[in-house]
Amino acid sequence: MADDRLDALAPLFQAGGYHHIAPPILHPADVFLDLAGEDIRRRLFLTSGQDGLDLCLRPDFTIPVARNHLAEGEAAREAAYFYSGLVFRQRPDELGEIHQVGAENIGRTDRLAADADMLALSVEAVDKLGGRASAIRIGDEALFIGVIEALGLPKVWRRRLRDLFGDRKRLDRAIARMAGSEAAEKDARLGFLAALEGADPDAAHAVVEDLLSIAGIEAVGGRSAGEIAERFLEQAALATGAGIGPQTAATLTRFLDISGRLDEAGAALEAFAKDAGLDLSGPISDFRERAKLIAERGLPIEAITFAADFGRRLDYYTGFVFELHDAGAAMAHPPVAGGGRYDKLLALLGAGEDVPAVGFSIWIERIAQGAKA
Repeated sequence: MADDRLDALAPLFQAGGYHHIAPPILHPADVFLDLAGEDIRRRLFLTSGQDGLDLCLRPDFTIPVARNHLAEGEAAREAAYFYSGLVFRQRPDELGEIHQVGAENIGRTDRLAADADMLALSVEAVDKLGGRASAIRIGDEALFIGVIEALGLPKVWRRRLRDLFGDRKRLDRAIARMAGSEAAEKDARLGFLAALEGADPDAAHAVVEDLLSIAGIEAVGGRSAGEIAERFLEQAALATGAGIGPQTAATLTRFLDISGRLDEAGAALEAFAKDAGLDLSGPISDFRERAKLIAERGLPIEAITFAADFGRRLDYYTGFVFELHDAGAAMAHPPVAGGGRYDKLLALLGAGEDVPAVGFSIWIERIAQGAKA
């Protein structure tokens, strides 16, 4: 590891069965372009090899660790890794090198206990590095997915809302558009839009991208072909009356507004589900059990808050997510650590099946900044 402070973490990780890993710095760019999320994609350092292959400097550790895991054996095997090193992201007026340390746990099937253990490990690691992670925020995308599925929204909207989860402003705009008046617009595109709405979303998305490619259109107004295709699918749903009414929009907003202490959030979620007439018994049961397990690990429940609209802006996260904030900084400031569950990532990388996985990363520079504050 890079210095004495990081060396101090090795015994902590090793005691938990974690093995040190040092993934390569250069990776195929398409992996991150497809899986890392919009925020990371626009900040990649891109280059190319002599064979013309597009490459990038690693912008995070989770995908490289997962790729290494797949290369070395059976995808579903249980393994735990820790790492330390640089990730590279373009940042205005700042160096693009970011020092991170973190851990990934892959293949552990007791998901809720693994979530609680990972959160506890991240708090202990931040503490050993001299940080003060006394403010913890958690979220759960599984609850949001449960809501949009229980509401019976069209597939294109479910897909769109999942893509936007974690970006509240854009999510609110999408919900308003779903409940808006675009369905009343009648023009020459209506037949094409109606045909799109009846198709499989992935197939329809590909058709629109192909048409744009044939026309030589790569971007319009800063939107990529994929984003334009997504907008066509949204318009298709609205053109055929597959939007939502004001009541459904209000229900979604009510859910997203739920926030509060972890020990009070379960009751708030149950009250919402009952009032909205939605069956969320599965994800709420998991939420309550995880909260109990977190308390059993000795974490300060009074310092942990839940926000229903909180998600981390990386496309591979699928459920429980968390952020640790320095005691001396406001919650609006960047977290000193963050992580969560990403059960679909290994399948997207070629595993052929979902593999349970959860991890976290710590930003060393943010801890150092907090120590100076």
